[in-house]
Amino acid sequence: MNILHLKYAVSIADNGSINKAAEEIHVAQPNLSRVIKELEADLGITIFQRSAHGMILTPEGEEFIGRARKILEQVDDMENLYKSDRPAQQRFSISAPRASYISDAFAHFSRSLGKADAEIFYQETNVLQAVKNILEVGYNLGILRYASKHDKYFREMLEDKDLTGELIMEFTYCLIMHEDSPLAKMETIRMKDLSDYIQIAHADPYVPSMPLSVVKNEELPNIPRRIYVFERGSQMDLLAENPQTFMWVSPIPERLLKNLHLVQRRCVDNQKLYRDVLIRRKNYHLTALDKQFITELTLSKRNCEFDE
Repeated sequence: MNILHLKYAVSIADNGSINKAAEEIHVAQPNLSRVIKELEADLGITIFQRSAHGMILTPEGEEFIGRARKILEQVDDMENLYKSDRPAQQRFSISAPRASYISDAFAHFSRSLGKADAEIFYQETNVLQAVKNILEVGYNLGILRYASKHDKYFREMLEDKDLTGELIMEFTYCLIMHEDSPLAKMETIRMKDLSDYIQIAHADPYVPSMPLSVVKNEELPNIPRRIYVFERGSQMDLLAENPQTFMWVSPIPERLLKNLHLVQRRCVDNQKLYRDVLIRRKNYHLTALDKQFITELTLSKRNCEFDE
């Protein structure tokens, strides 16, 4: 096994196809197939499951590719360090919850990239994947969202995985709905008022050492009609087009609400606190780009705080 073999495997994983990978890295398809078979035989694992839909990573393969990405990233860093004729490439990677104030910060952060080469990764995902991205995929930063009362469980998990966490924001979920929704015109909104409307939600909560069924019951109170959407853009489209929908969210910057004709309101019955915590490996040192993003995150947070 060598660095070239790792690059071949990562290319196949990225493309989901040996043929596409062969075109991308300019290697004959039979030779690429042979290399992967030899690699699997040498390691004693199955990296890819062959199917009619292409090359699919096995659980072992996901771990292998995650480690391969880390090695290739280290090789790139070494080359950048010692090849003076090669311009340094800016790198930034973060996994975050589906939160508008965070994506707003990321949008403003993108202006700071300038004209230098840059490789930027921003993934909206759940707690488990955010941790996995740091430990296995090679991401540098992550943001975890959880109920404040579970802070002890998450702190223990971070310590166990040699990660460190820094509180970004503590908040109570508010409601957003279209400005034409009857909910938006109510003087006071209570939990019982929501039963006639459609909730937009994503059901992927997680708390270490707690059964998923218990966490789901806690995070998703009974609503007769619910649409599960796991992509924030589509969630916003639904809210903007259907006045019968609502969603629980962390506070959103006023500018975004105006653009989508949405209204942000408190529910007097909801007093539960949540936390957004920035995580990274304990031995990881923040880069200039990391610090710039955190600055934008702080500014965005200030712009979305509101009182009634």
